[in-house]
Amino acid sequence: MAQVVEDAPVSSDPTQTFTVTLIIRRFDPDADTEPHWQDFDVEMLPTERVLDALHKIKWETDGSLTFRRSCAHGICGSDAMRINGRNRLACKTLIKDLDISKPIYVEAIKGLPLEKDLVVDMEPFFESYREVQPFLVANSKPGAGKERTQSVADREVFDDTTKCILCAACTSSCPVFWTDGQYFGPAAIVNAHRFIFDSRDDNAQVRLDILNDKEGVWRCRTTFNCTEACPRGIQITKAIAEVKQAIMRGKP
Repeated sequence: MAQVVEDAPVSSDPTQTFTVTLIIRRFDPDADTEPHWQDFDVEMLPTERVLDALHKIKWETDGSLTFRRSCAHGICGSDAMRINGRNRLACKTLIKDLDISKPIYVEAIKGLPLEKDLVVDMEPFFESYREVQPFLVANSKPGAGKERTQSVADREVFDDTTKCILCAACTSSCPVFWTDGQYFGPAAIVNAHRFIFDSRDDNAQVRLDILNDKEGVWRCRTTFNCTEACPRGIQITKAIAEVKQAIMRGKP
């Protein structure tokens, strides 16, 4: 397991390069029986990101390095990984915000099956996501016109949980999820919350019943790991508490 390295921002000339050591947890299912650590020295600018360092390693040093990324702007959530022992998006983690006097440890997120290097199998994560019915269910037709209108106040109730990008940073930071393969996990509950409290939706009770299961919201131990890991700043622990309260009330 990688050690947790405390970050210490450094001041540096943004135009001057320096050498950064990345220690990456590698795993090739065709050649390895267990993951192993491999270090790389990379020339970086302080304004570049960990994702840029991974690109340089793959394009210039070792083309076999495997990781996911897409938009590279903190929106798609593809490049969630553990950096210095914390779940982050590689595209949002600036080199200058890390302590470059020490190696930067990079590994795959925990709790999901490791496929290769920094890539995990996301299917268990998305299976839980699909199970909470993360879509609007309306049993009536819209009023005048084609839109289902909603007040600003009604929208604010669930506005925070609309920000989820399904990166799995929160779920894979949860110790209950690591040890219990059946727990829905924070991200699924956040996406259920988004529709449970939507005044236009008619399926809130179904979702509450799903999350009232022994592997639902009651497995949460309120460690706040998920809230700290979220790259979008969602108050995940608060959302889980609101779902618990709705279950006890019997309604949103």
